[in-house]
Amino acid sequence: MTDETKPANSGSHGGFERRDIGVAGVLYFLAGLAFAGLIVHFIVTGLFSYLDLQTESQQTPVSPLVANAPADTRHIPKEYTGDYEKYLKENFPAPQLEINERNQPDKIRLDEEKTLSTYDYIDQNAGTVRIPIDRAMDLIAERGLPVRAQNGEAATKSPDKSKAKEANQ
Repeated sequence: MTDETKPANSGSHGGFERRDIGVAGVLYFLAGLAFAGLIVHFIVTGLFSYLDLQTESQQTPVSPLVANAPADTRHIPKEYTGDYEKYLKENFPAPQLEINERNQPDKIRLDEEKTLSTYDYIDQNAGTVRIPIDRAMDLIAERGLPVRAQNGEAATKSPDKSKAKEANQ
């Protein structure tokens, strides 16, 4: 080894080592990698097609009780574009899988809140109505709960205060 220094741009090597790697080698490697990727892509696609056909041939036939069985359930028909919930409700029996598990409890809570806080008919022919729960609690607090008749006495809303005092004495 020598301690002799040479200028950086000497005329013999042009400033870098030319023995390490060439640009052509890198380009050939990248072209080979792309070619190998294409070959693998076609092999995997062919294998998938073969296995898909084999699986389809081994499927059990749809029950004759199913009226409108779709041929392919993996793809949504064009008439239901963008309305997945409608597609599920019309083509699949209950119980169904959850569509959006994060928002489904919110929808259930909103429906319950609507039921508890609005007026509506339960049976319009019979005259049965639903009232908000807050209003129902106010009516019970105002009128009191009905009391069952004891010993043949008539039912009253609340016991007579004078009879209650006599019973205590």
